[in-house]
Amino acid sequence: MPVHEKPEPEMMMAMDDQQFLVQRFEEHRPHLRAVAYRMLGSLSEADDALQESWLRLNRADTSDVENLGGWLTTVTARICLNMLRARSRRRIDDHAESPLEALASADSGADPETEAVLADSVGLAMLVVLETLTPAERLAFVLHDMFALPFDEIAPVVGRTPTATRQLASRARNRVQGRPAVSAADLAHQRELVDAFLAAARTGDFDALIAVLDPDLVARRDIGGRIESTHGAEVFAGQALSFPQRARFAQVALINGSVGFVVAPRGRLVLAFVFTIGADAISEIDVITDRARLRALDIAVLDAPTASE
Repeated sequence: MPVHEKPEPEMMMAMDDQQFLVQRFEEHRPHLRAVAYRMLGSLSEADDALQESWLRLNRADTSDVENLGGWLTTVTARICLNMLRARSRRRIDDHAESPLEALASADSGADPETEAVLADSVGLAMLVVLETLTPAERLAFVLHDMFALPFDEIAPVVGRTPTATRQLASRARNRVQGRPAVSAADLAHQRELVDAFLAAARTGDFDALIAVLDPDLVARRDIGGRIESTHGAEVFAGQALSFPQRARFAQVALINGSVGFVVAPRGRLVLAFVFTIGADAISEIDVITDRARLRALDIAVLDAPTASE
């Protein structure tokens, strides 16, 4: 009968070490995934970054590493930074899929429910604004303001001094928070109306839409390089009844200093609603889908948390 050889002690030790390494990596996976997702805004790319982090851990000698979580966070951040820089070099051109195609494809891909939960936890408006930052600004802001890493630990990753890294995060923070063009009271009034508009659009409630629109509403939207106008609240509300499917990707944001909302499936900005608001109702609406016009918008996050420097 064949004799079953026992594993050599060295082999057993290697197996134990590998299992221990896998266990330690899995302990840190949720944190690393959160970092990567906020850096990249894409679940699939975040998982790619984690896979590369695991490969680097598997190849590295970490016997002298006292804080494996910090080591892995730094490695993951470097990988994400390289991915962002590569993305910047291959920016999607203006002939990419249309906004409607982007909305239609938003449910495709692996694990859309998980992606939706992640996007909601970060905030779609936040993801949109993060896309406007440089890779170094995004990394400094995410690691410091979202994960409380000190600047002296972030600085080597971006190749700057701690002081320069602090400035990167500060510029990013100013971009994220924006500057309202109106008083706090007016901003609250605008938000109340826009929130009501969005809630009515999501449920297809015609009467609720009419309640927040000026009877003489003027709505404009860009279509194929031209602007089309709609006059009258009832006419626009009737058209808006087709909006509920898209509205689930929408989030209120500060646009050019006033309250509006963005539609951003998976954090990719494809549509913005810019409002002109009177004393009691929304008087004008600009629906923007043109990429050049979207890039020109000054978008910031409402109620963005501030972090001490």
